[in-house]
Amino acid sequence: MDENKKIWLSSPHMSDEGYEMQYVQEAFDTNWVAPLGPNVNEFEKEVAAKVGSKHGAALLSGTAAIHLALKAVGVGEGDIVLCQSLTFSASANPIIYQNATPVFIDSDYETWNMCPKALEAAFDKYGDKIKAVLVVHLYGFSADMDKIMEICNKYNVPVIEDAAESLGAYYKGKHTGSFGEFGVISFNGNKIITTSGGGMLVSNDEEKIKKVRFWSTQSRDAARHYQHSELGFNYRMSNVVAGIGRGQLKVLDQRVAKKKYIFEFYKRELGSIEGVEFMPINDWNEPNYWLSVMTLKGDVRPIDVMEALEKENIESRPVWKPMHMQPVFAEYDYVGGDVSEKLFENGVCLPSDTKITDEDLGRICSIIKGLWSE
Repeated sequence: MDENKKIWLSSPHMSDEGYEMQYVQEAFDTNWVAPLGPNVNEFEKEVAAKVGSKHGAALLSGTAAIHLALKAVGVGEGDIVLCQSLTFSASANPIIYQNATPVFIDSDYETWNMCPKALEAAFDKYGDKIKAVLVVHLYGFSADMDKIMEICNKYNVPVIEDAAESLGAYYKGKHTGSFGEFGVISFNGNKIITTSGGGMLVSNDEEKIKKVRFWSTQSRDAARHYQHSELGFNYRMSNVVAGIGRGQLKVLDQRVAKKKYIFEFYKRELGSIEGVEFMPINDWNEPNYWLSVMTLKGDVRPIDVMEALEKENIESRPVWKPMHMQPVFAEYDYVGGDVSEKLFENGVCLPSDTKITDEDLGRICSIIKGLWSE
């Protein structure tokens, strides 16, 4: 056993078969190394088909996808966007890009995601000013989409699903990201599959996806000369990067299976310790288990776990710090209780790298168990 081997939280994992290089090589061989090309077109079709949407736009990042989704549903200055508080800042930042106002919504313990009761309370408070709802499927575990969609449909407000962390996850047999008007996927380096960077916006609305592609390529009008009638963005995914994504998509199911195995290993080894709980698995929830997360009650705190692992060259992390607690968003309203705050205070993300071995997992669990015997 290599005691000094670095164990990552979640790092890129290229296929053993070399699928990615086949598509990248093809791009080089055909000189499609410019931004667009066959890999981009096919990757859009393949990802949309995987998640059960009709159309996709391949972009530079999940953040870019959220930005253009907000723009596509008409979010602008003075509008309110209800956004899950327990998430990464990339969910909320694009609301500010559009000069809109975020209102942050608490989570519930049943899903760790947007609380339908808090969502309803926010609608009661802000009514017609609400232009969109941004729900997140945290760590690959889905929000309760039936309840959320029912509320948003009642008020006729579009839903954007931040499924950046949940590619390969399902809610009642339907893929996350396919319930709202738009679904957002990330292919960042730490995600379940990666293109090094990159993202995808999926939707059943063909016209809006066409518009997103147009905006993402600098809004160049169909003219011989360079003509621009709208503000554009340089957000389009490149053909080489899309080639990596096409190869990675072939091993997505393998990666989900390994992530589930890791989660179940931790739960089996650590779940019986007093005060230790893991993310909730519901009857309707088929997660991708992107990160295995546990919460702690008692004397052993998340920082103790993180520091003990860090000493052994093992990466772990806190749960996302809620947006309503972030200095940059301090001026904005928050609706709900203290669930997201408690999950942040008590949660720790355990190493969930798909290259991890049973030996690695055993070592991690041994280190953590040792904290209770000190």
